Amino acid sequence: MTQTNNKQDRNFDNIAAKFGRNIYDTTKGKIRQHVLMRDLQQLELLQQPCHILDVGAGQGQIALQLAALGHSVLLTDISSEMLAIAKQHAQSLQISNVQFEQVSLAHLVQKEQSGYKLVLCHAMLEWLSEPQAAIAQLSQLLSPGGILSLMFYNKDAKRLSNIIYGNFDYVVADMQVKKKVPLSPQHPLQPEEVLSWCKQAGLNLIAKTGVRCFHDYLRNLSQQQSHFEQLLALELQYNRQEPYASLGRYQHLILQKTT
Repeated sequence: MTQTNNKQDRNFDNIAAKFGRNIYDTTKGKIRQHVLMRDLQQLELLQQPCHILDVGAGQGQIALQLAALGHSVLLTDISSEMLAIAKQHAQSLQISNVQFEQVSLAHLVQKEQSGYKLVLCHAMLEWLSEPQAAIAQLSQLLSPGGILSLMFYNKDAKRLSNIIYGNFDYVVADMQVKKKVPLSPQHPLQPEEVLSWCKQAGLNLIAKTGVRCFHDYLRNLSQQQSHFEQLLALELQYNRQEPYASLGRYQHLILQKTT
């Protein structure tokens, strides 16, 4: 799912299937998909067929849902295994208005000649060694007035949850450990820093949503499954309101290119 073509960036080959089981197929993955689709379907430009670029598309859950609604989508990723799973999903759903390309973000910028009206980049920045450079590259892929749907792992929310869990030493160490957990994002991001990078790249904030504002903080974790529908309804009701929007494990930003 990583895209800047840097050796320190994360490539999910060899663990793509595990990623699907542990992330996409869980309640946290399902909430993420519901929130993103709600936000995207409310965009004015998607009220008619649109050509969409999904950077770091992974297994293509969001891209394929948009394609099923009549939009054409180019899914890109550096992980051949992730794209192979996305292709299988597309075939099983009989979705043909999609294309797949194994390419890094840096190479994509070099080869694309025209801008897109909508670019998706979800849960990718936190796996990159140079996320600021990636935002500038994503901006280059947009046409003037184009929209970037950007979702990233929120460092403030990670700090809050670990304090709640009592992981005080971990928080004091700025949540850095010698042994990396394979499916734990390497570089959680400070929202205000991301916003400053977006501004520098000529992107204006249109809307902000918290993703998993409540799910991850439940005392009784079994309720994530037993009360999923109630939890999802509350997430959708409050995740655009402060302070809840800023407490989401992920931040979903809708940004527009100014020039």
